[in-house]
Amino acid sequence: MADNGKQEDSECGCGEGKVPDKQGKCVMPEVTFPAFIMSLNTSALYHLGEISDPATGKRIVDLDLAKHAIDTLILMQNKTKGNLTEDEAELLKNMLYDIKIRFVKAVKK
Repeated sequence: MADNGKQEDSECGCGEGKVPDKQGKCVMPEVTFPAFIMSLNTSALYHLGEISDPATGKRIVDLDLAKHAIDTLILMQNKTKGNLTEDEAELLKNMLYDIKIRFVKAVKK
């Protein structure tokens, strides 16, 4: 750990968004389908104002961008039908159900 007065971003000593590989080198995490769709879900949640901006702490609502992220998840569901594991398909189905409900509630506000 560097002694520059700053706390490391993770316990492993890697910078933000990176993890150590088997050799201990800091690399980006493995790209997986669940991680990818979870990032799209997080984007939708952010644009629905359910997640604060990490830099400002403010919550911003942009329904157009939230809808775009949801539409992208729907596209992924349609294009990957029959090619996902049961767990991946169930995760995507449940994620879409939840985010659609949240979107409808946000629109009604």
